[in-house]
Amino acid sequence: MIKTPGVISSEIADWSREHKTTFEWLPSRSLLASIRDYQYFSISSNIFSRTILRKIAILRHRFWSVITGADIPLNCQIGGGLLLPHPNGVVIHSEVKIGPNCLIFQQVTIGMKGELGLPVIGGHVDIGAGAKILGNVNIGNHACIGANAVVIQDVPAGKSAVGIPARIID
Repeated sequence: MIKTPGVISSEIADWSREHKTTFEWLPSRSLLASIRDYQYFSISSNIFSRTILRKIAILRHRFWSVITGADIPLNCQIGGGLLLPHPNGVVIHSEVKIGPNCLIFQQVTIGMKGELGLPVIGGHVDIGAGAKILGNVNIGNHACIGANAVVIQDVPAGKSAVGIPARIID
């Protein structure tokens, strides 16, 4: 696939969106790095990695969770290139699937609505501040969720959802 400048892919993760240097103060990227490290060390065949380094990743995750005020579990399924510009108050259920290159603003909740299942977020989805995505819904690639929207129905690819409850607009 040829990468076009200025176009964000919904399939191929842009890992540079999560990159940070070792001592750079970027709490949201540090939180994501601790999650990525935990997941990497959990599948490692090296005993040292599976025990000591995984425990260090857990401690880092707890520290950055407190600093950012975000509740993102270690075992979540997040595609690469996630951006969390303001991670305060972000809550993500541990079994939610999030595609690559998504953008999630503050106070977003993604999770269950009773026993009705979990959301599946496509690639390159922008989720505005305070939005709630609840239940067994599918958010298509390149979709936008407006600020404070409550999404309880599917959002087609390339469309936007706004309001309470969210309605689809072009």
